[in-house]
Amino acid sequence: MTTPEFTRHPNPAGIKRIAVLTSGGDAPGMNAAIRAVVRTGAQQGIEVVGVRRGFSGLHRGELQVLGPRDVANIIQRGGTILLTARSRTWRSPEGRAKGAEVLREWGIDGLIVIGGDGSFHGAYYLQEEHGIPVIGIPGTIDNDLYGTDHTIGYFTAVETALEAVDKLRDTGASHERIFVIEVMGRHAGHIALDVAVAGGAEEVFIPEDPKPVESVVKIVKESVTKGKMGSIIIVAEGHPGGAQAVADALAEGTGLETRVSILGHIQRGGSPVSSDRVLASRLGEAAVFALMEGEKGVMVGRTGGGITYTPLHETWEKRKDVSRDLYRCALSLSV
Repeated sequence: MTTPEFTRHPNPAGIKRIAVLTSGGDAPGMNAAIRAVVRTGAQQGIEVVGVRRGFSGLHRGELQVLGPRDVANIIQRGGTILLTARSRTWRSPEGRAKGAEVLREWGIDGLIVIGGDGSFHGAYYLQEEHGIPVIGIPGTIDNDLYGTDHTIGYFTAVETALEAVDKLRDTGASHERIFVIEVMGRHAGHIALDVAVAGGAEEVFIPEDPKPVESVVKIVKESVTKGKMGSIIIVAEGHPGGAQAVADALAEGTGLETRVSILGHIQRGGSPVSSDRVLASRLGEAAVFALMEGEKGVMVGRTGGGITYTPLHETWEKRKDVSRDLYRCALSLSV
């Protein structure tokens, strides 16, 4: 078996120097994406500049050239070596104009933004107002961006939440308690749904399908009657009232001891699982190739195993629903 010979990717856009930044909430796998961007650039003869602290650092000129050795031993690390921040200044035309000026001073031919919908809004307006080509890489644990099957960080967030659920189930059964566990997902129930199915939860509450808690009281009572020692209820933070409202209603309706556990930002941390590392590596490479091909104003995603381009504005304008088949499965297996 012979090793495939490395070949240069077509570069009709004449890209020579690009910048990369991480913005918004951090997600496990962002470092793997940064690494992929830097090393793909190096192999293609393109210089890569890292921007520290997202858009906030961009308009302050916090830039540095990154080489392959600068991104060594980061693929397994959570967080982002470039740091991240949310910038109020960037929301103004003046803030974006300052950022564009910095990019021009550095001779940047294109910008890669790793983040979620808020970050993509900032990237979109930068391109619209100043003509700087931008490519988005979906980095958000919520998995709520249209145009990709999964976002970087999602797989790790699910595994982290599931580990906590398994441990809480042990103590819940020991004390014959109901545990209501809140996971992240302000506008999307992807994490909640996967964790509910994998964790064997009795019920799941997601923003896409708000429902009265009273409808679950009967299910929990029947579970106890059938001999279940404890119950697990998963609630996405975006469901009206969150976990506390669900717990209060269940305690009143069943008379059983109920406890609330809000997992919070623990879901953002930790070493990324293999699926996030692979996804981030593929999308980082694809983002560089997209700029070289002359693409701009798009997000690189993975759909059905292949790389796809989606206009940035569609990633937030079009709705990405949860899997209704999986939701049905979660409910049918809760008996």
